[in-house]
Amino acid sequence: MGGPITAEYAARFGRPQLFDRVTLQAKLMYQHNRDPKTGMLLHGWDENRQAPWSDPDTGCAPEVWGRALGWYVTAAVDILDLLPVSHPDRSVLLRILGELISRIVRYQDTADGRWYQVVDKGNRTDNWLENSCSCLFVYAIAKAVRKGFIDPEYRENARKGYEGVIRSIAFDKNDDVQIGNVCIGTGIGDYSFYVKRPTSVNDLHGVGAFLIMCDEINLA
Repeated sequence: MGGPITAEYAARFGRPQLFDRVTLQAKLMYQHNRDPKTGMLLHGWDENRQAPWSDPDTGCAPEVWGRALGWYVTAAVDILDLLPVSHPDRSVLLRILGELISRIVRYQDTADGRWYQVVDKGNRTDNWLENSCSCLFVYAIAKAVRKGFIDPEYRENARKGYEGVIRSIAFDKNDDVQIGNVCIGTGIGDYSFYVKRPTSVNDLHGVGAFLIMCDEINLA
C-alpha cells in the first residue's frame, strides 16, 4: 500500500533510488506470495514459517483474499503510472500486472460481475461477493487498459465489475449511497476465517475503493 506514495515522492522530489525500493518490494511479493495453482497472490508470506497460518514448506498463507490482491494490482498500476519508462524493472512490473489480471478475470462471477471474498472459491455456498476487492479490481483493470499496460479486451471485465458493484448499492432515506458487503479490517487466516468476517456499510475500505473506481471508469 505504501508503494504508490513512495513512487510519487520519488518522482516529485527527485529521489530515483526510491523507485528501486518500490519495485523490489513488488517483485518480492510476487515471488513469494504467488500461488502456483491459481497464479494469484496469497494473502501473506512468513519467511521464518513461524506464523500460525504459514505453510511449513512455503511460508505462504492458505488463501487468496480479495482485498489484499486488489491492493496489489491497484498499487502496481499506480506505480507504473509514475515509474520512468527507462527504469529496468518497468518491463517486469508490466509482466506481473498482465499475468495477475489475466488470472483475476478468470474468477469474476459471470452472472453478477463482482469477485468473491476468497477469490478462487466462488463455487462454495458460504463464500460471498465482496465490494471493496471488486472496486479495486475494476479500478486496476480500467486504468491498466487506459494506460496501455494490458490488452483492451479487458475493458469488458471492468465494465461488468463496475455494473455489478453499482447494482449492489442501496440508498438510505436521505438518498445517500450505502455501500455494503465490505469486509471489515482483516488479518490472515484460513478459508473459514475469511468467509465469517463481518461486513460493514460504508466502511472506508469500501468507500475509498468505490470512489477511485468511479473516477477511473469516467476516464476510461
